Amino acid sequence: MARTVRKSGVKEVPLSEIKDDLSRYLREAETHEIVITRHGKPAGVLIGFESEEDWFDYRLEHDPRFLQRVERARSSLRAGRGVKLEDVETE
Repeated sequence: MARTVRKSGVKEVPLSEIKDDLSRYLREAETHEIVITRHGKPAGVLIGFESEEDWFDYRLEHDPRFLQRVERARSSLRAGRGVKLEDVETE
């Protein structure tokens, strides 16, 4: 039987249940992650996306090249190079 881990709001579901009703769990995963367990131990995570924009955001947040560019930009700002977004004048 599926159970919710209260401290993180993550639901744990055995693999056997996921296999029987994947569509339902994908819909649930749109609002919170579902940890898939095998023999009572975490084996994976099911993450759903409500929209294509959510999928795009997820991909960016996990793209090492994008994350490196963000870090380089932050380093430049810390070193006094570049312009902060707050300092850009709008027309």
